[in-house]
Amino acid sequence: MIGIFNNYLLYEDRMDSRNVSSETSRNKCAACFRQFNKMEHLVEHMRISYHSVHEPVCGNCKKHCRSYESLREHLIGPLPKQECKNVFNVRGCKFCLTLLDSPNARRVHLERCQHSGGLLTNFANLGLRDNLTLDNGYARGRQVVALACKMVGGGNDGSLDLCARVCLIDENENIIFHTFVKPPIPVTNYRYETTGVRPEYLRDATPLRQVQKKIQDFLCNGEPMWKIRPRGGKARILVGHDLDRLHLEYPAVMMRDTANYPPLMKTSKLSNSLKYLTQAYLGYDIQTGMQDPYEDCVATMRLYIRMKSQNHAVEDSPLASDPQNRNNFASWRQSELERMSPEEMLAISRSDYYCWCLDS
Repeated sequence: MIGIFNNYLLYEDRMDSRNVSSETSRNKCAACFRQFNKMEHLVEHMRISYHSVHEPVCGNCKKHCRSYESLREHLIGPLPKQECKNVFNVRGCKFCLTLLDSPNARRVHLERCQHSGGLLTNFANLGLRDNLTLDNGYARGRQVVALACKMVGGGNDGSLDLCARVCLIDENENIIFHTFVKPPIPVTNYRYETTGVRPEYLRDATPLRQVQKKIQDFLCNGEPMWKIRPRGGKARILVGHDLDRLHLEYPAVMMRDTANYPPLMKTSKLSNSLKYLTQAYLGYDIQTGMQDPYEDCVATMRLYIRMKSQNHAVEDSPLASDPQNRNNFASWRQSELERMSPEEMLAISRSDYYCWCLDS
């Protein structure tokens, strides 16, 4: 009798274990694969995670990652998922982190994915240019330009950043504006080794305020600042890295900053440097020795185009802030949400940032 009773207890333990395992599996996030003890915990996770089709996704296991840095760690980091790493080593691109159909497809892909040659332009011969003109509404689609600047030092110790050189390019990497800038206060450190700026270059340069106004008018392209909207209109999209440095007055909805774009940031939500982003995602080095803002312009434009070209599923209301989505995970829907499957909750989840693929 004791043996039968013990066997019954063992059977009950196994059944309880199976039920717990089944319940935990049901409470597994369909995006990031985190498991929760209770369905209400999974609902809360979905409420604050903003999983969506715009997140970087592992081509092998389909896990959603918050940023490409997180996906990189998942695939080729110090502690990767071994199965995904093994597949990625054979068929993966270490720059765009895409998984190709075959090793041969990977070889073909790498030839156009990696900008291994960097820039062939001789920076010293770029010269100063001013091709800033309005298009009078004849251009098709929203125009995109990239901006970069180089800073010299001001203040007693030369640590105060002052803009001394500005470059603006179009989507085809053609220079449309390139000039030296006269800072509003005296320069105490020209940082020549990296900026290439000498005192005589700034003596007759255009004052900062005039440069700002000229660029601002070009970006607005004939539209009043208050009238600029993210969709439609003639105003241009501005791409750059750490765009706050030039202190331009321009609507945030028209700026694409590689320093503050969530998919390109570190897992700790801090910014990656443009130098790192270019090396990791484009495959060549920049900012070695004497630097030119044209080089930074090209790098940011290439990063923008890479992010913009992602093939994400089309959604009518892609942002969590869109009116149609504001009640998707409302607290008054708690009971209804707890009856949903993880896949159903993922289907109604939306992104909390503007994905650049929406510019296409």
